Amino acid sequence: MFTHLVGTLNSWVVSLCQLLALFVIVTGIVKALIIYGRHIFTNSSSAIAFQGSRLELGYAFSLGLSFLVGGSILKTTIAPSWNDIGQLGAIIILRTVLNYLLLQAIDKSSNDSKGQPLSSDEQSDISLSLKHIASNSND
Repeated sequence: MFTHLVGTLNSWVVSLCQLLALFVIVTGIVKALIIYGRHIFTNSSSAIAFQGSRLELGYAFSLGLSFLVGGSILKTTIAPSWNDIGQLGAIIILRTVLNYLLLQAIDKSSNDSKGQPLSSDEQSDISLSLKHIASNSND
Protein backbone atom coordinates (compact mmCIF):
# COMPACT_ATOMS: atom_id res chain seq x y z
CA MET A 1 0.00 0.00 0.00
CA PHE A 2 2.72 2.47 1.00
CA THR A 3 4.92 1.60 -1.98
CA HIS A 4 1.95 2.06 -4.31
CA LEU A 5 1.29 5.51 -2.80
CA VAL A 6 4.95 6.49 -3.16
CA GLY A 7 5.01 5.22 -6.75
CA THR A 8 1.89 7.18 -7.64
CA LEU A 9 3.23 10.32 -5.97
CA ASN A 10 6.54 9.88 -7.78
CA SER A 11 4.75 9.61 -11.13
CA TRP A 12 2.84 12.80 -10.43
CA VAL A 13 5.97 14.71 -9.44
CA VAL A 14 7.84 13.48 -12.55
CA SER A 15 4.92 14.63 -14.70
CA LEU A 16 4.91 17.97 -12.87
CA CYS A 17 8.65 18.43 -13.54
CA GLN A 18 8.12 17.72 -17.23
CA LEU A 19 5.14 20.08 -17.36
CA LEU A 20 7.13 22.83 -15.62
CA ALA A 21 9.98 22.34 -18.10
CA LEU A 22 7.54 22.64 -20.99
CA PHE A 23 5.95 25.75 -19.47
CA VAL A 24 9.31 27.45 -18.82
CA ILE A 25 10.61 26.72 -22.33
CA VAL A 26 7.40 27.85 -24.07
CA THR A 27 7.28 31.00 -21.92
CA GLY A 28 10.91 31.71 -22.80
CA ILE A 29 10.18 31.29 -26.51
CA VAL A 30 7.23 33.68 -26.30
CA LYS A 31 9.25 36.24 -24.31
CA ALA A 32 12.14 35.97 -26.77
CA LEU A 33 9.79 36.56 -29.70
CA ILE A 34 8.30 39.59 -27.95
CA ILE A 35 11.75 41.01 -27.22
CA TYR A 36 12.85 40.41 -30.79
CA GLY A 37 9.68 41.86 -32.27
CA ARG A 38 9.75 44.94 -30.06
CA HIS A 39 13.36 45.74 -30.93
CA ILE A 40 13.24 44.84 -34.59
CA PHE A 41 10.21 47.06 -35.26
CA THR A 42 11.26 50.00 -33.09
CA ASN A 43 15.06 50.10 -33.48
CA SER A 44 17.22 49.78 -36.53
CA SER A 45 19.70 47.52 -34.74
CA SER A 46 18.77 43.90 -35.26
CA ALA A 47 21.88 42.80 -33.34
CA ILE A 48 20.41 44.09 -30.08
CA ALA A 49 17.13 42.32 -30.81
CA PHE A 50 18.94 39.09 -31.60
CA GLN A 51 21.15 39.32 -28.49
CA GLY A 52 18.27 40.05 -26.11
CA SER A 53 16.04 37.31 -27.46
CA ARG A 54 18.94 34.84 -27.49
CA LEU A 55 19.73 35.52 -23.83
CA GLU A 56 16.07 35.08 -22.86
CA LEU A 57 15.92 31.76 -24.72
CA GLY A 58 19.15 30.64 -23.08
CA TYR A 59 17.84 31.28 -19.57
CA ALA A 60 14.58 29.48 -20.35
CA PHE A 61 16.33 26.46 -21.88
CA SER A 62 18.72 26.23 -18.93
CA LEU A 63 15.90 26.24 -16.38
CA GLY A 64 13.85 23.83 -18.50
CA LEU A 65 16.78 21.41 -18.70
CA SER A 66 17.16 21.58 -14.92
CA PHE A 67 13.52 20.55 -14.46
CA LEU A 68 13.99 17.70 -16.96
CA VAL A 69 17.08 16.44 -15.12
CA GLY A 70 15.15 16.49 -11.85
CA GLY A 71 12.29 14.57 -13.44
CA SER A 72 14.68 12.01 -14.90
CA ILE A 73 16.28 11.44 -11.50
CA LEU A 74 12.91 11.00 -9.82
CA LYS A 75 11.75 8.63 -12.55
CA THR A 76 14.43 6.09 -11.65
CA THR A 77 14.13 6.28 -7.86
CA ILE A 78 11.50 3.55 -7.61
CA ALA A 79 13.06 0.10 -8.18
CA PRO A 80 15.46 0.98 -10.97
CA SER A 81 17.20 -1.64 -13.07
CA TRP A 82 20.84 -1.32 -14.10
CA ASN A 83 19.65 -0.41 -17.59
CA ASP A 84 17.52 2.43 -16.14
CA ILE A 85 20.47 3.69 -14.10
CA GLY A 86 22.76 3.64 -17.15
CA GLN A 87 20.21 5.52 -19.24
CA LEU A 88 19.73 8.04 -16.44
CA GLY A 89 23.48 8.58 -16.22
CA ALA A 90 23.73 9.18 -19.96
CA ILE A 91 20.75 11.57 -19.92
CA ILE A 92 22.11 13.51 -16.96
CA ILE A 93 25.57 13.80 -18.51
CA LEU A 94 24.14 14.98 -21.83
CA ARG A 95 21.78 17.50 -20.26
CA THR A 96 24.45 18.76 -17.86
CA VAL A 97 26.92 19.30 -20.70
CA LEU A 98 24.22 21.10 -22.72
CA ASN A 99 23.33 23.25 -19.72
CA TYR A 100 27.01 24.07 -19.05
CA LEU A 101 27.62 25.07 -22.67
CA LEU A 102 24.41 27.10 -22.69
CA LEU A 103 25.41 28.97 -19.54
CA GLN A 104 28.88 29.64 -20.99
CA ALA A 105 27.25 31.14 -24.09
CA ILE A 106 24.91 33.23 -21.92
CA ASP A 107 27.81 34.54 -19.83
CA LYS A 108 29.81 35.39 -22.94
CA SER A 109 26.83 37.12 -24.54
CA SER A 110 25.97 39.12 -21.43
CA ASN A 111 29.62 40.16 -20.97
CA ASP A 112 29.86 41.18 -24.63
CA SER A 113 26.70 43.27 -24.43
CA LYS A 114 27.88 44.99 -21.23
CA GLY A 115 31.08 46.16 -22.85
CA GLN A 116 29.47 47.70 -25.93
CA PRO A 117 28.78 51.43 -25.88
CA LEU A 118 25.24 52.56 -26.57
CA SER A 119 24.41 53.76 -30.05
CA SER A 120 23.00 57.27 -30.51
CA ASP A 121 19.52 55.76 -31.13
CA GLU A 122 19.71 53.82 -27.86
CA GLN A 123 20.94 56.90 -26.00
CA SER A 124 18.05 58.98 -27.35
CA ASP A 125 15.56 56.21 -26.46
CA ILE A 126 16.88 56.13 -22.89
CA SER A 127 16.81 59.92 -22.70
CA LEU A 128 13.20 60.02 -23.89
CA SER A 129 12.23 57.29 -21.43
CA LEU A 130 13.84 59.16 -18.53
CA LYS A 131 12.09 62.39 -19.54
CA HIS A 132 8.78 60.52 -19.73
CA ILE A 133 9.29 59.00 -16.28
CA ALA A 134 10.27 62.36 -14.83
CA SER A 135 7.23 64.11 -16.31
CA ASN A 136 4.90 61.37 -14.98
CA SER A 137 6.36 61.57 -11.49
CA ASN A 138 5.80 65.35 -11.41
CA ASP A 139 2.07 64.95 -12.22
